[in-house]
Amino acid sequence: MSGRNDGRAFIGSFTSAGGRGVIHAAVDADTGALTERGATDAVADPSFLALAPDGSVLYAVSETEEGAAAAFTAPSGAEAPVPALIGAPVPVGGAGPTHLTLAGGHLLTANYGSGSVTTLPVGDDGGLLAAAGVLRHEGRGPRADRQDGPHAHQVVTDPSGRWILVTDLGTDSVRISALDPASGELTAHGETALRPGTGPRHLAFHPAGGHAYVLNELEPTLTVCRWDAGTGVLEPVGEAPVLPDSVEVASYASEVVVSLDGRFVWAANRGHDSIAVLALDATYEKAELVTTVPCGGHWPRDLALDPTGRRLYAANEHSGDVTWFDIDPATGIPARTGSIEAPAASCVIFG
Repeated sequence: MSGRNDGRAFIGSFTSAGGRGVIHAAVDADTGALTERGATDAVADPSFLALAPDGSVLYAVSETEEGAAAAFTAPSGAEAPVPALIGAPVPVGGAGPTHLTLAGGHLLTANYGSGSVTTLPVGDDGGLLAAAGVLRHEGRGPRADRQDGPHAHQVVTDPSGRWILVTDLGTDSVRISALDPASGELTAHGETALRPGTGPRHLAFHPAGGHAYVLNELEPTLTVCRWDAGTGVLEPVGEAPVLPDSVEVASYASEVVVSLDGRFVWAANRGHDSIAVLALDATYEKAELVTTVPCGGHWPRDLALDPTGRRLYAANEHSGDVTWFDIDPATGIPARTGSIEAPAASCVIFG
């Protein structure tokens, strides 16, 4: 590897499928290459990760039937390369937590199996305290095999920091809530219904803040929405495909990312094993599929931009690697430049 190790990344993986748990990696500033520094399997199936705002603490879900979340020290160099637990993992009171975010002094988890969202207070040392509340969803969708009940898949804060949004694959909707930082309780504010059977999985906001793009898992589509932070209202205004019409293989979209300049959207397609490149028009309300490129492996579960926005990383779960791409700034098309072994990789974050 050439250049300097000027950054760091953390990779989540499924220990139940041979993953090494949480991997700490160095990021070469010149090439974007990742080099593993250390790993810990102290928590089962840490499938999704998040960093504290100051970068000192790393949080992980434990995507198990029992459901838990954990806090780790977030190493920043080779001297102490392995993340260390800060206290024991804390139960989330829900099954199969798949995503997490920090808001108002709490860690929030989206619990796919039980269709709920949990709030866990964050202690002074960055560790997690017992759950302060669990907000349970209700409803179902038309797909009996996947939508027999609510399945909260992702939890995020909006750009204003005022609202909590949760994509629910089981109910074809996005739930909007408000968090009380004092009590840790979530209060339901509204629910945006999407087209039945689409199965919303993840969403990403436009850098300008007024639009969000919802990626659907059960149909290969992206739903474009307007977002009003003043009223906490999400309004669908259109859809775009994330695969060409000619594709016949079964494919399940996983992650959506918006470019830092707000001109492009990327979506990962599991099954087709590709990254879709979509161009946004000047209104940010029309997304057009430009092309798809191979993801560099099999079953891309996650996509992430590096902090510069010049490189895109794909966590390929079934091939067990994280692959990185240089992005053409004019076209938004990624070109593969390298990869690192990461068995059962499920996410990658930078900080």
